[in-house]
Amino acid sequence: MKKSVFIFLSILTFSTFSFSQNTLYQKKDFIFEGDTLKYRILFPENYDKDKKYPLVIFLHGAGERGNDNEKQLVHGSWLFTNAENRAKYPAIVIFPQCPENGYWAPVKDRANGFSYEPAKEPTKSLLLVKKLINQYSKNEPVDKRRIYILGLSMGGMGTYDMICRYPKTFAAAIPICGGVYTDRLKSVKKLPIRIYYGSADPVVSPQHSKNAYKTLKTFGSHNVEIFEYPGVGHDSWNNAFKEPDFLSWLFAQRRK
Repeated sequence: MKKSVFIFLSILTFSTFSFSQNTLYQKKDFIFEGDTLKYRILFPENYDKDKKYPLVIFLHGAGERGNDNEKQLVHGSWLFTNAENRAKYPAIVIFPQCPENGYWAPVKDRANGFSYEPAKEPTKSLLLVKKLINQYSKNEPVDKRRIYILGLSMGGMGTYDMICRYPKTFAAAIPICGGVYTDRLKSVKKLPIRIYYGSADPVVSPQHSKNAYKTLKTFGSHNVEIFEYPGVGHDSWNNAFKEPDFLSWLFAQRRK
């Protein structure tokens, strides 16, 4: 009985903590040509429009799609509300939410896994994210040399797609358990990229991450790194977030 009460109180405490942290992210709607993108945004403490701040875009996975403007904060949002990280890495952080039937990248979901296409046009959801980046870059004190993008699973695919389409926008990228039509990576061979995945991922094949790394190296990249977690499944982002230099590496990158 005492054990059950302890577990219940632990869950309640964690839920209360998560809720209090998530309230730091303001709820917003971005409307472009009649289409709406829901997103949450975190501004730095003591936000000063006379300073310049990095802009971080975090793309969630397929399980966090919807229109509640809540679920996209499930994974990774705590990284940026952590008091120590907020003090050390003041930044504007955006978590957009993809609609239930939408996708960040043009991929095919097949019975034997995912395949990727060299689509000429971005998905509607990804285009809205790019337009949102443009708006904040124009209207807020964003350091255009320090715009970063990261994402997991479907968001890892979206991360690849975004940097391939707009290689001159970003200073660094972190795709976690994602994938891409690898021929497209030639445009980002100079971009600092860190790839993370679990060797036992049953959802997005580890081979997609390996292929991306191998292709970037073939194109001559000196700025790509890959991290494999042996025996880890699809949720390799939990391991990635625990890396001691996960954020320090990201925020150290700058476009020349």
